[in-house]
Amino acid sequence: MFQTKRLFDLVLALFAFLILALPLFLIALVVHFTSPGPILFWSDRIGQYNAIFKMPKFRTMLIGTPNVATHLLSNPEQFLTPVGSFLRQSSLDELPQLWSILIGDMSFVGPRPALFNQHDLIALRTQQDVDNLTPGLTGWAQINGRDELPIPDKVKLDVDYLNNQSFWLDIKIIFFTFLKVLKKDGIIH
Repeated sequence: MFQTKRLFDLVLALFAFLILALPLFLIALVVHFTSPGPILFWSDRIGQYNAIFKMPKFRTMLIGTPNVATHLLSNPEQFLTPVGSFLRQSSLDELPQLWSILIGDMSFVGPRPALFNQHDLIALRTQQDVDNLTPGLTGWAQINGRDELPIPDKVKLDVDYLNNQSFWLDIKIIFFTFLKVLKKDGIIH
């Protein structure tokens, strides 16, 4: 399955880059002109076998924001750039992760990569062998609760994916991800 999944990821990522080249460029310009700082934020994330990799996102937070999961900030809205909320609600901030898919750090489908400092999530995933999977742009947990899920529930869904992964399950997850994004379902700003 790995070779088929990797080929699918490469072809779909290249196709997405071609289709999204202009929107990616326009979003980059908007980020650049609406707040000082870099266009991309490179986040230290936990990849396959718990290796740390740099995951790009369009920057949605002001320079100097604490480097923690958004839900751990006492008032996350105060740290958002002028377009940050829109980019997050629309999930457009995630588009640079196509690069991570192209270079093999990520897949389209897999468990969402944990932040380097989410030790509880990393430990639970490691205990359940979820760390053997390549992290994904989307995953089973994302279409079944996204950011709203408690960590043990998220890991349980990651384990379900680990035990049942298939090409058709990946297609189903991608389809339902689009529906969730269109509805802005389960997004914490």
